[in-house]
Amino acid sequence: MSAPLSLKQQVAELLQNAVRLVNPDLAEAIELERPKQAEHGDFATSVALKLAKAVRQNPRTLAESIVRALPASPLLARVEVAGAGFINLQLKPSAWTGVVRQVLAAGDAYGQSDLGQGTKVQVEFVSANPTGPLHVGHGRGAAYGASLANVLEAAGYAVSREYYVNDAGRQMDILALSTWLRYLEENGVHVPFPSNAYQGDYVRAMAQAIFRAHGNRYVHEAGNVLQDVPTRPDKDLLEDGDAAAKAANEAHLDGLIASAKHLLGVDYAYFHDFVLNDQLSDCRADLEEFGVAFDHWFSEKSLFDLGLVEDAVGRLQALGHLYEQDGALWFRSSSLGDEKDRVVRRANGEYTYFASDIAYHAHKYERGFARMIDVWGADHHGYIPRVRAALTALGLEAERLTVALVQFAVLYRGGQKVSMSTRAGDFVTLRELRDEVGNDAARFYYVLRKSDQHLDFDLDLAKSQSNDNPVYYIQYAHARICSVLSEWGGDAAGLAGCDLAPLSSVHETSLMRRLAEYPETVAAAARELSPHLLAYYLKDLAAELHTYYNAEKFLVDDPTLRHARLALIWAVRQVLANGLGLLGVSAPTRM
Repeated sequence: MSAPLSLKQQVAELLQNAVRLVNPDLAEAIELERPKQAEHGDFATSVALKLAKAVRQNPRTLAESIVRALPASPLLARVEVAGAGFINLQLKPSAWTGVVRQVLAAGDAYGQSDLGQGTKVQVEFVSANPTGPLHVGHGRGAAYGASLANVLEAAGYAVSREYYVNDAGRQMDILALSTWLRYLEENGVHVPFPSNAYQGDYVRAMAQAIFRAHGNRYVHEAGNVLQDVPTRPDKDLLEDGDAAAKAANEAHLDGLIASAKHLLGVDYAYFHDFVLNDQLSDCRADLEEFGVAFDHWFSEKSLFDLGLVEDAVGRLQALGHLYEQDGALWFRSSSLGDEKDRVVRRANGEYTYFASDIAYHAHKYERGFARMIDVWGADHHGYIPRVRAALTALGLEAERLTVALVQFAVLYRGGQKVSMSTRAGDFVTLRELRDEVGNDAARFYYVLRKSDQHLDFDLDLAKSQSNDNPVYYIQYAHARICSVLSEWGGDAAGLAGCDLAPLSSVHETSLMRRLAEYPETVAAAARELSPHLLAYYLKDLAAELHTYYNAEKFLVDDPTLRHARLALIWAVRQVLANGLGLLGVSAPTRM
């Protein structure tokens, strides 16, 4: 069943029919705006100014023809031409009260649309390396991706939510090494711990768990771990940011990994799999507790197991997009919009992360997604051109891939910025944030700004019960309505056919207009991949409800007026709940 047209869509359709009556060959999307001055009406359009040149007619004359061609409608009270050719439209009061009836009839489905027409869309988000607990930076990507997927689904898209698990790269090797070195310490074997390994307490906790379960089984010839490992760079050079020292530090770490793999032999796989499963399980649980669910957890390792990486590189080579240099295999990405060429296979025969990423994205096309949305941290901005170049080189439509960038949130407590470093173990986890401010505040604050804009997350404000805290302000509006409805004791069915004519005050008309905007807000959030538009809308709706609540009584003696006002606030309650639900925020009945 198709979703009913919003009030704005109904008015636009009337105008579109009038335009076709004036000239059947004209096809122009009708854009309606809210006039700056209320006396100019409820909607205005400049369609006549846009079409006048095509029909070689004066814009005002064309506007008058369109107005005359408008079919009779119970929605319109007054239509007039203004200025050079603008069309202003005033709606009848019954048009606005009709919105209340529509909300009550649709219930949870109000705001849903057929915009996406069932288009198959994949949203891939979070996809953090399973090398430690999720931190507050990951939390913003999680909240944004989950809310975006919900909004797209409400707009009629067939959405698949996916987490790409980086389980085959160097970072997992670093975590496995870090855990083994801590495990050696538990066994009394001390190897200098690299400054660029993972330092967090969770690493020691994993090492202790392995020690409790297996004792000294995995010590092996640990004293040989430093043999043939590049020398550690001077600490002072590292602290000074010396590039050569940093490179040497990473080479030292790679040497330790190689040595660990050699000494542990087949037992290395145990450490690798243990830390992967431990951290991935923690990640899953953390996200589920945050109200973020995925349809698929896609393993990077599976790309290698299925030969998809080798196949993608082979296709690029067969198409003439690769060349060899210094023993490595390079992709000619600079000829396809990237700033320089990129290595896909190193001189040692190992594929790069970029190679597996090419295979992963090519596989998305094979799975039949008409559109793919990747949610990446803003620091990956430079990665977009090379991925698009690879897709183009493979003969795939790169425009089907959209990358939504998310700035990491900056956390403040007591006015002081909290620093974070994953390898150093100095960070605030998403779980700690949720424990402190609650899921609702975290989910809402993360989507309160456009995803690619800087976000300062004020913990003190998020925990406050004040009008300055937007999530509290919105939830309080919902709870206030629930309190009134509970005191009344009836249900929505008893309000469905009530007389809504008494809803004529400024506050009531303003609220009904705001309710009418909800479907368009959801559709706009889907089109622009911007769930923050919904957050802004809910703040405005809550503000108008609080104003109405403070100005009028609802449980008045006059039954007609009482039922009309109860129907209106019931509709407001429904829209608040629907919108909060899309953002993953609860709608409490009492506070």
